[in-house]
Amino acid sequence: MSTTSRWCCWAKATSPRGSSACCTALAALIDEYRPQEVAIEQVFVGRSADSALKLGKARGAAISAVVLRDLPVSEYAAREVKLAVVGTGGADKAQIQHMVAVMLGLSGKVQADAADALAIALTHAHVRATARRLGVDARLAWSRK
Repeated sequence: MSTTSRWCCWAKATSPRGSSACCTALAALIDEYRPQEVAIEQVFVGRSADSALKLGKARGAAISAVVLRDLPVSEYAAREVKLAVVGTGGADKAQIQHMVAVMLGLSGKVQADAADALAIALTHAHVRATARRLGVDARLAWSRK
């Protein structure tokens, strides 16, 4: 299964069979790339509850694939990601795309979904590095409790 076809399954996550396909595809990516941990964006209910529900189903499939492989999952709110990458929690998509490209030394415009995913990864890396320097557990470093 190609990387493109693996990622296309996210569009099908609205049905149980589609969710299963997403979980299976992500499990294949995890098995191939062997990450040590995973970071994911929290669901934001904005204007469309329907979109939030669809995203929630895809997140559920993704988190299931990760947890079934005993990998730790860290979740970040969109405002936290924007704050970490751009410096303001109200940043727009273009600002995220620009800063991700600058931070990673990429030339050209980064596609919006790719920039979002990379921004979450950069946020997680920043939280982990800061927690390590401070000598605290990374799960507690960004905790809202």
